[in-house]
Amino acid sequence: MSHIKNLIPKTVNPDLVKERTGAEFNVEEFAAWWHGGQEKLNTKREIERAVFSDLEDGYGLNHEYMSHEDVYNSSVKKVAEAAVKLKALQNKINPGGNDIWPGLLFNVQSHGLFPSNHPLATHITMFVDVIKGQGTPEQVEKWGKAAENCNIIGTYAQTELAHGTNVRGIATRADFDPKTDEFVLQTPNLEAYKWWPGGLGHTANHAMVVAQLYIADVHHGVQMFIVPVRDAETHMALPGVDIGEVGKKLGMVAVNQGFLGLDNVRIPRTNMLMKFAKVERDGTFKASPASRVNYLTMVYTRCLIVNLTSTLLLEAATIATRYSAVRRQSPIEANQPEPQIIDHVTQRLKLFPEIANGMAYHLAAEHMWEIYAQTVQEANSGKFDRLPDMHILSCALKVLCTTDGCAGIERLRLSTGGHGYLTAANMSNIYGNAVAAYTYEGENTVLLLQIGRALVKAWAAFVEKKPVSASYGYFASSMQLKQFPKWDNSWQCIIQALQYTAAHKTRIAFENLAERMGSGQSQGVATNNTGIELTRAAELHGRQFVCQTFLEQVTGAKAQKRSAALNKVLENVLELFLVQTVLNNMNDVLRFISLTDADLKSLQKRLEVALENFRPNAVAVCDGFGFHDRVLNSVLGSYDGNVYPRLFDSAKRSSMNQKPVQKSFETYLKPLMKANL
Repeated sequence: MSHIKNLIPKTVNPDLVKERTGAEFNVEEFAAWWHGGQEKLNTKREIERAVFSDLEDGYGLNHEYMSHEDVYNSSVKKVAEAAVKLKALQNKINPGGNDIWPGLLFNVQSHGLFPSNHPLATHITMFVDVIKGQGTPEQVEKWGKAAENCNIIGTYAQTELAHGTNVRGIATRADFDPKTDEFVLQTPNLEAYKWWPGGLGHTANHAMVVAQLYIADVHHGVQMFIVPVRDAETHMALPGVDIGEVGKKLGMVAVNQGFLGLDNVRIPRTNMLMKFAKVERDGTFKASPASRVNYLTMVYTRCLIVNLTSTLLLEAATIATRYSAVRRQSPIEANQPEPQIIDHVTQRLKLFPEIANGMAYHLAAEHMWEIYAQTVQEANSGKFDRLPDMHILSCALKVLCTTDGCAGIERLRLSTGGHGYLTAANMSNIYGNAVAAYTYEGENTVLLLQIGRALVKAWAAFVEKKPVSASYGYFASSMQLKQFPKWDNSWQCIIQALQYTAAHKTRIAFENLAERMGSGQSQGVATNNTGIELTRAAELHGRQFVCQTFLEQVTGAKAQKRSAALNKVLENVLELFLVQTVLNNMNDVLRFISLTDADLKSLQKRLEVALENFRPNAVAVCDGFGFHDRVLNSVLGSYDGNVYPRLFDSAKRSSMNQKPVQKSFETYLKPLMKANL
């Protein structure tokens, strides 16, 4: 137990007080806007008071000193205890809703309730929603409610040991047996074992198994099947089920990812989700009206990933920004006191663009949720036209947000110096949770190649004067220009430049692909050889979308509901994001657009001015994100800014410091020191 605890001041660090009083906007207005309105903000705070107020001292750090097995069991205990609290809170605040129970099992408050993560996230975010989204009304009634209330625990078992992003390559089979009206599921080899599903190891008793459907040995594509894997009473694996966890990982310590092998496991025919594709009692197969309807699940999950990763990035940015306002180091002028490190321009360059990135991706995700809701509504009415575009945009957002987010979190960790290396800073946990998203739900390079193939396909339609969807509308506006207009330094000019560059990168990828095929290469070989150009075009396609969306969110009709002071701050963030984005992609931009030295100097100056203008508001903006101290779980990023007492307190909590002398001293160290080597 710590002996320094009482030395942590009850007051706020004066440097943070100065930062907050010097802000140029109303933080409460920002927070209300960020959280979707004052009512939602008030509810969030009420929930946090209820769920965080009685957590014991050291709650967020103790798990770091537990064994692998104890971390898991402690996490299950925390989930079970939280369930009672969350259900009661749901009935009190919003009876009949699901925003608190089970919603808090995977939203931002879960980062504080479950600091080592927990094994029910996949159950809530995928198993439940896949049933509700792709099950028939009867299936939703049978499994959906029980799953949502955690009466059964499930997971989403798609990825295999040797098959990840390539869903078509999945080897697990589901053969229909018309004699018994059952599917027989089989893992044909070790490589086909399901691998990575969260909670599968020792938590779930059902799995949503993605498998190849066969009827009379005729293949009918990939379908989803609800498969019981553990006994409801004993939790022992059912006959034919080989199940366990995959082992320790870089992050997501308590998520309990698992493996699953199936040996002639039989399930009723009605365990196949049949809202779209169907298998009748006589074995007749009715295909889905849209071949890509199964992508709805991945689209949904990728939107969640963007929400999660942007949140983790902003958590890290809040920690690093508060620390940078408290830490003093390296005088800027000789014989002057050490300044706050946030006053070093190079430190601002590490911090502020990551805040802008997090905000841009958060707003892009909010926009995507609106499109997703429309897509689902249309799919329920038998209209699937929007699905391909939604799929490509969600892929692009997932790739960019996870790529930028992971790099940004590491950059922010480095910005906190040596103290950021401590587990108690929580930067390592934030990074470990974020970086997993680089590969799950589609490895990023593979997704970029998917986007690239869609781009050249759209380009082929464009050059043939066939209609293309609105997301490729910049093809026409860009190619109508004989050359790019004179640079005018406007935000729209920057976005137009990115679109112009993206269009030409797509054109080049298309032309080189065609040239390779014309020289005799097969389409597959030619596409592989064009991979670098395809992925670069895909990235730029995504970046122009994020920039355009950010511009619309900040300057569009919604701006009229915000004060001039808040809009000024948001426009500063927008300026920083757009200028940094175009500078980061200048090597491609300059290939197609002639910028003068004065234009480039102007962009550099704009970057410096944007950093300077954001300086008075940085801490207050991070406050506006509203991350509770329990969520941040960081000795460097607490609201009160008492960094050094908290660092010492965390050191005292180390399990090794509970004994004045370790047992290895008498056994090994003392003999070594007395030995005459």
